Amino acid sequence: MFEDRTYKRTFYSAPQSVTSLVAAFLEPAITVVTFLSANSYFDSYVGRPELTLCLLIFALTFPGRNRFRQNLLAASVDIVSSWVMLIGVLALCGYATRSIRYFEEDALVAWIFVTPVLQWLAVWIGQQVVRYRATLPEARRRAIVVGAGPLGVKVVRALADSEGHGIDFVGYFDDRNDDRVHDSATDHHLGGLKDVADYIRQHAVREVYITLPLGSQPRIVELLEQMQGTTASLFFVPDVFGISIIQGRLQDMNGVPVVGICETPFTGTNELVKRVSDIVLATVILVLISPLLLALAIGVKLSSKGPVIFKQRRNGLDGDEIIVYKFRSMTAQDNGPVVRQATKNDPRITPFGAFIRRTSLDELPQFINVLQGRMSIVGPRPHAVAHNEEYRRIIKAYMVRHKVKPGITGWAQVNGHRGETDTIEKMQARVEYDLEYLRNWSLGLDLQIIVRTIRVVLFDRNAY
Repeated sequence: MFEDRTYKRTFYSAPQSVTSLVAAFLEPAITVVTFLSANSYFDSYVGRPELTLCLLIFALTFPGRNRFRQNLLAASVDIVSSWVMLIGVLALCGYATRSIRYFEEDALVAWIFVTPVLQWLAVWIGQQVVRYRATLPEARRRAIVVGAGPLGVKVVRALADSEGHGIDFVGYFDDRNDDRVHDSATDHHLGGLKDVADYIRQHAVREVYITLPLGSQPRIVELLEQMQGTTASLFFVPDVFGISIIQGRLQDMNGVPVVGICETPFTGTNELVKRVSDIVLATVILVLISPLLLALAIGVKLSSKGPVIFKQRRNGLDGDEIIVYKFRSMTAQDNGPVVRQATKNDPRITPFGAFIRRTSLDELPQFINVLQGRMSIVGPRPHAVAHNEEYRRIIKAYMVRHKVKPGITGWAQVNGHRGETDTIEKMQARVEYDLEYLRNWSLGLDLQIIVRTIRVVLFDRNAY
């Protein structure tokens, strides 16, 4: 019973770092305080509209990004791009609801220009504090790596790149001779596994990274038993570089530690944030473009015989089949077991259809799919069911993209992978971007993709 209780207490998700916690509140706090200060400076009364906007700002910016360990230039670009996207969304909402008139114009202008400057200044100060703390003798931690293979070398490189973490790499321990370990590990090979515990005690090593393969489990167990008499922190680094890790995390399942390797990012509050943002943005956009939808529907009807809306069979969340709406752009539509992709100068495409495909206006009815819950505004583009059956067999981790709802636009589309995928290499590149989106999802990334989509639609002619 005692062992079970200890087991439960010690296996949980990694705690949030202090810098991440500070960053989570710092960015929204600066944004809100600057807004209130700007209103105070221009003697503008802070009433219900201003307080409502403060709540909206905090909700959209929380949690703030941890930029304290980023390159300063990269942090600057990140701050500006995130801020431009946030202001764009707020301006769109203000225009759609006609609420901009409730705010003092001078205060808004001052707030828009001063906030990113203060955010950059806060990041710069935070970086100086983190670097200074890392130089203090009491903050330095000696680390060793058990396993002098390719994975151990990757860990050492990652430690070297972790500026501000205060870690001093000492060397490797491996039972293999120098001629059998990785070339770059030879000069730092300190001994075998039997020497690890004594070395930790004699040299005050604080962290141990175990990079032995899973096939070495008996040696790992023996090593852990030897190190129980030390105070070093132990980290096991599994060799998962050949696997597509999506939202990997350690979870506690009623006392049993479970390592998540492939999981949707939209669970818990993330799922709620994603759905609410989809409903709000889709509703606003549909209201704004309703006259355009009517004009396009008339254009499709007059251009050729057939229905205005074409219903496509696509795979959605978890691979379930869904119906996706598009304005019809062809005289003949393939929607069966064999689907031929549209190509340049495709004779099936009507003149009006060519226009709406080139400008992506044929995709606009999919905002209705978003309200229905079948799709998201941002996500991997849905492919024909026949194409999924083909590519799932030849592209690694292809079906992982169905861990989320398909989107009207996506990370792949704003990075040049829009239009026909006539080769395996093109489809593989698109899938890689989709998986990258799943790994790094945030509301800020969604807003960035929406803004970049507008530019792609206006200037890119890769779709037909």
